[in-house]
Amino acid sequence: MERSVKYHYDPKWKRTHRCGELGGADTGRNVTIAGWVKKVREFGDLTFLDLWDRTGLIQLVVEASQPSLHRLFVSLRAEDVIACRGTVKKRPPEMVNLKMATGEVEIVVEEIEIFNRSEVPPFNVSDQIKASDDLRLRYRYLDLRRDKMQRNLELRHRLALETRNFLSRQGFLEIETPMLVKRTPEGARDYLVPSRLQPGKFYALPQSPQLYKQILMVAGFDRYFQLARCLRDEDLRADRQPEHTQIDIEMSFVTEEEVFAVTESLIKELFYGEADKGRRDPFPRIDYEQAMSRYGSDKPDLRFELEISDCSKLFAESGFEAFASAVRQGGVVRGISFPPGTAFSNNQIKKLEKQVKSAGAKGLATVKVDETGLSSPLDKFLGGDEMDRILSFFEAGTGNPSLLLLVAGSRESVEKSLGDLRLYLGRTYLLKGRNDEFKFLWVNRFPLFLPVEGGGWEPAHHIFSMPLEEDIPFLDQDPGRVRGHLYDLVCNGTELGSGSIRIHRRELQEKLFKIIGMDQAAAERKFGFLLRAFEFGGPPHGGIALGLDRLAMIIGGESSIRDYIAFPKTQSAASLMEEAPSEVEEEILRELHIRIEKEEG
Repeated sequence: MERSVKYHYDPKWKRTHRCGELGGADTGRNVTIAGWVKKVREFGDLTFLDLWDRTGLIQLVVEASQPSLHRLFVSLRAEDVIACRGTVKKRPPEMVNLKMATGEVEIVVEEIEIFNRSEVPPFNVSDQIKASDDLRLRYRYLDLRRDKMQRNLELRHRLALETRNFLSRQGFLEIETPMLVKRTPEGARDYLVPSRLQPGKFYALPQSPQLYKQILMVAGFDRYFQLARCLRDEDLRADRQPEHTQIDIEMSFVTEEEVFAVTESLIKELFYGEADKGRRDPFPRIDYEQAMSRYGSDKPDLRFELEISDCSKLFAESGFEAFASAVRQGGVVRGISFPPGTAFSNNQIKKLEKQVKSAGAKGLATVKVDETGLSSPLDKFLGGDEMDRILSFFEAGTGNPSLLLLVAGSRESVEKSLGDLRLYLGRTYLLKGRNDEFKFLWVNRFPLFLPVEGGGWEPAHHIFSMPLEEDIPFLDQDPGRVRGHLYDLVCNGTELGSGSIRIHRRELQEKLFKIIGMDQAAAERKFGFLLRAFEFGGPPHGGIALGLDRLAMIIGGESSIRDYIAFPKTQSAASLMEEAPSEVEEEILRELHIRIEKEEG
């Protein structure tokens, strides 16, 4: 029978080993281990129990000739917490499990201590889980016991450790920046924290350490890094959470190329480690305009080629009026040549048309050419010479079968729709069996400003980025033409990080503030501390921030960063386990000088 309940951990049950550490070399040893019950099974006169902890799983065995131990064994169920003492012995040859690290041994149990019994879990704690995401998050402590989640968080730990070690070797200092900061506009909404001691005033939680790391450059810490917690009150997606961790890097007296070199070395170490012997070539670079024109995206997936081609000139005087008028009105005609598409059915092509329309295109024109000849709705609008020129442009013909997919309209709508279509075709038909392939790319020279509806300008990324030298003359006359020393690192169609060379002179920073409609008084109120710092010898500087959660997600081959964050939020930014956010007592609100007004209606 089970002994009386003990609430304190008896040091006599101190572990000699963890579950996954035992092997053939330990045969004959008397050991003490502890962990969670995975399952119990009876087999003739023997009863087996699988016990696990973070290091792995070990098999325990007790004979029916030990009635008290046997009764205790069969009373246990999954997720009970126990310790056992026993002797390691080799399994019979027919029972060796080569799939387990401990599969050649088992522990013959001599004594068991039960620390805690578990209720029946709301789902099966295994990698073959069928529970909903909400149920997993509500019982996150059970979800995190699954082998896959244990491996995911171990991977994240290794990436963080390797990052710290690598950057430290490169002469960077890890410096923490505040979590309670001055609210400054950075593109997403801030989480606000009321000040009890200064009624009516608020801190913000940092969206990034951007301004502090620039201040550190002024202070002379020429190589800084931090695994920074960042909080943004924004709509969530698979690769976004309201709080995330970024590898934040800043350097003084550097160019883009030097930022690229340090970042690439770090990335290669994290992705490839010792296998990085043949991966010393720089990542390819492409400017924003080229990326949008050739791939329809500023974060293209390069694991497949499938480039978009501009064929506007072919249709400028075309008999197909829908395309000709689009070109006359300043739009474009672009297309993709997709050889596997010659096998598509009419229903598959209709699905592609529906997809481009959902992305903003007016329609999709197709030309299919294979050994049987040519088939296209455009055939009745175009002369033979016109069609021949189109086929020649795309290098398609009876000897080179392909499906041409053409879209016309404004440049923005064509880029968006064909970019989405390219991604769908590539990932659906060209990437099978290539999940462990990584293709990196730098996208740079982004526009510095975007037009605001109704007039005016807003920063495309953030307002602290240095304009290209040759574009500075356009700041006064045509800000839309100004490109910045802005760059994104992309892997497999996912943005891993963003950065820029920063402004380090007050007068230029104030000029950019003025372009976005921020007068001198507002600039002083919001960013005066940064502007003043620049007056005391601000050095040229730049940096980058890489998403640690996204890095782990891509290296681990998953599609959501939630599987690499211990306690993530839902799509509505709620934490189901502890039911946060929650209401606060009225007396606390009074102390903070906050009154909640309920919306009418």
